[in-house]
Amino acid sequence: MIKAVIFDFGGVITSSPFEAFARYETAHGLPVGLIRTVNATNPDSNAWALLERAEIGLAGFDAMFLSESTALGHPVPGRDVLPLLAGDVRPGMVAALKACKRMFKAGCITNNVASDDDIGWGSSVHDILALFDHVIESSKAGLRKPDPRIYLMMCAALGVAPDDCVYLDDLGINCKPAAALGMTAIKVTGEAQALADLSAATGLDLLAAIGA
Repeated sequence: MIKAVIFDFGGVITSSPFEAFARYETAHGLPVGLIRTVNATNPDSNAWALLERAEIGLAGFDAMFLSESTALGHPVPGRDVLPLLAGDVRPGMVAALKACKRMFKAGCITNNVASDDDIGWGSSVHDILALFDHVIESSKAGLRKPDPRIYLMMCAALGVAPDDCVYLDDLGINCKPAAALGMTAIKVTGEAQALADLSAATGLDLLAAIGA
């Protein structure tokens, strides 16, 4: 029986930053997927990982990301990348969160950076985060997905077992450890798909949130 629904934030509650990455790459004449390639190279020790665990500051990230992208043949300053993370809020997902909150415990695990100001999050995002029973931010926890410990940390905070949880994330690499722990993992590729899969997992009619 489902007792908790755990959401990623960027790419689930908001639109995927990958869309903003693609726009940036097109505007600057860069290869498609360059930013994602930088982030996927040495994923546990690169600039992105260190920033999300708060092991380097913004100046260090700016320089290190520039070095990493330069090594791939296309220099990109890290300071250009951070504002691309904000995304647009998906109203249907917010409505689904509220519906789930009425029936289950609700958590959010987000890989993020130390300062919201650097990615342009406004007050509306903080209002959404306040809806969750518990939020784990990688930059504060010192852990980031896909480390299994961060999922277990959420389960402990919510007082549930992994088998009792549905987990949503837009990255397969983050869904795999959740599924391995026993969670019902949903890889999010779009709002309608996420709502349909979450409806099936919880028994709630969440597609009504977008008039489907």
